[in-house]
Amino acid sequence: MFLFLTYIRLTMASGPTVLMRLVASAYSVAQKAGAIVRRVIAEGDLGVVEKTCATDLQTKADRLAQMSICSSLARKFPKLTIIGEEDLPSEEVDQELIEDGQWEEILRQPCPSQYSAIKEEDLVVWVDPLDGTKEYTEGLLDNVTVLIGIAYEGKAIAGVINQPYYNYQNNGKRTLREHGSEAKAGPDAQLGRTIWGVLGLGAFGFQLKEAPAGKHIITTTRSHSNKLVTDCVTAMNPDDVLRVGGAGNKIIQLIEGKASAYIFASPGCKKWDTCAPEVILHAVGGKLTDVHGNTLQYNKEVKHMNSAGVLAALRNHDYYARRVPESVKKALVP
Repeated sequence: MFLFLTYIRLTMASGPTVLMRLVASAYSVAQKAGAIVRRVIAEGDLGVVEKTCATDLQTKADRLAQMSICSSLARKFPKLTIIGEEDLPSEEVDQELIEDGQWEEILRQPCPSQYSAIKEEDLVVWVDPLDGTKEYTEGLLDNVTVLIGIAYEGKAIAGVINQPYYNYQNNGKRTLREHGSEAKAGPDAQLGRTIWGVLGLGAFGFQLKEAPAGKHIITTTRSHSNKLVTDCVTAMNPDDVLRVGGAGNKIIQLIEGKASAYIFASPGCKKWDTCAPEVILHAVGGKLTDVHGNTLQYNKEVKHMNSAGVLAALRNHDYYARRVPESVKKALVP
């Protein structure tokens, strides 16, 4: 106890570490990005373009949110490596997109000792400015998240997830423009929330719950299914299957007890989809791997595609890993 208190006093005396300052900035930046996501719909022009196919879309919100996140973090932490989903041209970013704030509550938290000496240049940030873009264009706004993951030595160690439309009650009758209004969250509800976590410290901003005991509820892709995905899900003998958009949204389903496992037996998921959600899940005792059970790597040289899919669970990860068919494993090469 004495050593722990001494560590906290020394940490407070020397000021927040690089990692905690970065997480505090990422929290504020993610909130700014969430506001941008809402604003674009409120303005009524999504500016949709197809990237590779009809289910791989990019909107004005994707573009503006990524410019905001990457430019804001790069200005405050110029030695960071930042990898964003969207391939955007280099251009001057409007000052109104820049967020300079830092979440004070995070700055007051002690940094886990194993990360206290990390330097700015040692960190890699993975950014998905709008996870669940297809669902965003279809008005399924509770599927949408903003993801900022932070990696050190190839391992995801800190992350922020913003849900721009958390608390929004979709009655199925409002227009996309009305979906974007800040006033549509209900009489006393606060629209949006931000979840954050650091390995060794914990995860915050939500109420941890577990799925019903003895039930195998699988959450999987809504818009990117194929035979491999179907075969793998079926092999789990599920009691129920939830087909929703967004990797961030699926991990939130795990930590809030709506699902038992997240299974995506396909190479479509990228590192920016999984980095931040993985941290939140691992910080509360869960596990995320590929379908072979391999740990995902997040160093700056790694390929962006999670080519061997994703398998995640809050509890009993091994139960699901043992049931992945050999045909699926052979088809998905790490």
